[in-house]
Amino acid sequence: MSEPKQPYPIGLIYYTNVAPILDYLEIPSGVEVIRGVPTEMNAALLSGRVNMANISGVEFIRNADRLAALPDFSVSVLGPVYSVNLFHRRPWAELRGGRIALTAQSATSVALLEVLLRETGVQAKLERAEGSALALLDSGYDGVLRIGDDALREWYEVVGPIGEEVSMLDLPHARHGVTVTDLAQRWFGLTGHPFAFAVWAYRKDAPPPHALLQAMRVARRRGIGHLGEVAQRHAARLGLPERVVQHYLWNFRYHLEAPDRLGLNEFADKVAPGHAPLEFGNGQVG
Repeated sequence: MSEPKQPYPIGLIYYTNVAPILDYLEIPSGVEVIRGVPTEMNAALLSGRVNMANISGVEFIRNADRLAALPDFSVSVLGPVYSVNLFHRRPWAELRGGRIALTAQSATSVALLEVLLRETGVQAKLERAEGSALALLDSGYDGVLRIGDDALREWYEVVGPIGEEVSMLDLPHARHGVTVTDLAQRWFGLTGHPFAFAVWAYRKDAPPPHALLQAMRVARRRGIGHLGEVAQRHAARLGLPERVVQHYLWNFRYHLEAPDRLGLNEFADKVAPGHAPLEFGNGQVG
């Protein structure tokens, strides 16, 4: 008798920004799901514990010799992202020589901050520290990097409440003496390109089954088509206004299109000069 086929393990990071895909994803037979934060899934993919994951863009870049990315999936934005923020009380230029607290959850956001500081001539001391943005600022840090759902909630804590009279295209980023610098918006101002925070990367020696890709495409189509329902569901969990969450989700680009690849390659050149070429599989991977 032949040996039973081993399940294909994938890693999933359940931030709100991927809810339009993951809320509707029906895992096909033969696929096993492991959950974790970005740094955990980066490590799981590189160690072989999982064969595919929606991992940090910078880890894909740094391991481009071993990994390829699905050709039509990303978590990208053109302009503000609202959930990758540097909180600070002094102007950006005056952070020179200051101390900035970094989250341990996202390698890409840290690398993006390093690029933006370097490109604007701001040298600061970067330190690992966990806690809320305002608490860390009160403890003496000059800046605090926050990501994900926590960053989105804390941005609203600083700038909210936002009334119906405020356009969603003109949301505030400073109030009560605290500035919230959106790193994706600052990247767009620097390069004019989208920023890809994550890609769906897989080990070149273990490409995903086609059934999984089809399930992901179906889920994405359903999620984007029911964005109001997704926002309503997650707004309640986040404790945020539904229209704010819907605007947040509407901002994302879930397809890895030509502009997103341009931005990803430019980031690669800045963060890892001499990197291996970035490889994107075809639409029939597996």
